[in-house]
Amino acid sequence: MITLETIRTAHDRIRAHIHRTPILTNQTINELSGVHIFFKPENFQKIGAFKARGGLNAILQLSEQERYHGRTMGPVTTHSSGNHAQAVAFAARQVGIKAYIVMPRTAPQVKKDAVKGYGAEIIECEPTLEAREAGVREVIERTGAVLVHPFDDDRVIAGQATAAKELIEDADYDSFFDAILAPVGGGGLLSGTALSTHYLSPRTKVFAGEPEGAADAVLSFKSGKVEKAPYINSLADGLLTSLSERTLGYIREHVTDILTVSDAEISAAMRLVWERMKIVIEPSSAVPLAALFKNKAQFTGQKVGIILTGGNTDLGKLPF
Repeated sequence: MITLETIRTAHDRIRAHIHRTPILTNQTINELSGVHIFFKPENFQKIGAFKARGGLNAILQLSEQERYHGRTMGPVTTHSSGNHAQAVAFAARQVGIKAYIVMPRTAPQVKKDAVKGYGAEIIECEPTLEAREAGVREVIERTGAVLVHPFDDDRVIAGQATAAKELIEDADYDSFFDAILAPVGGGGLLSGTALSTHYLSPRTKVFAGEPEGAADAVLSFKSGKVEKAPYINSLADGLLTSLSERTLGYIREHVTDILTVSDAEISAAMRLVWERMKIVIEPSSAVPLAALFKNKAQFTGQKVGIILTGGNTDLGKLPF
């Protein structure tokens, strides 16, 4: 059970290792959307993505437990298409341990390079969840590494929750926001965002943006069980994972709706942020803004927070 105290403790644990990213606004985007938007730019975060928060909270917590028992912490492992991979590699370096990262061979090269730069060992696999999980099992059998799951882990979710906690706190008072939007892949960020909002700003609604080319969460949200996407094909490479039972439970309890968008809408929103805000975001980051524009009548005149999840995009493969 993730309580408000769990999230506050996670924030205290990781505070020295992360940036408290600011709130950004843009008048042109407000005028185009008819919405007062307040962006939380986690592309400015360590490793260039919010995932640093969850990775650090999980690994620092493991390290605390090992020290309590008088032991030296062993290696860790995970599977990820990029940003969680970087988070685990970065957090492992912070505590001086080895990290083995299973990554799809199709993951952006910029993310692979960053993982190697943090000193982790990459094991490439086919771009399927089954291949990723099989790769992790092999690493665990071979090295005894501890799994830090990308989203199906309350320690990771509590770490991700600190982004929305900061957003709400920095708005100065609760219920400042009518809504907060985040993207959804495996659901770790969305779960954490929904929990922080539930505790700190209970009148604020939480919405998710999801690519049409990886639309499992919207189906799971409606059916109440973990569903597979009808097909997987989206430029939002960080959102191609299905929910877990854990994240689905948090999402169904605390999220108002999941809004799907096309790749063309994602690309247009991404380009708008690049051109008007002069900041680099990756396709997955643009999904909630794309969802807002697609459904702007629903948010007209409201104050809306949007978490820009990261900026680790391959500059040689921009979608515009």
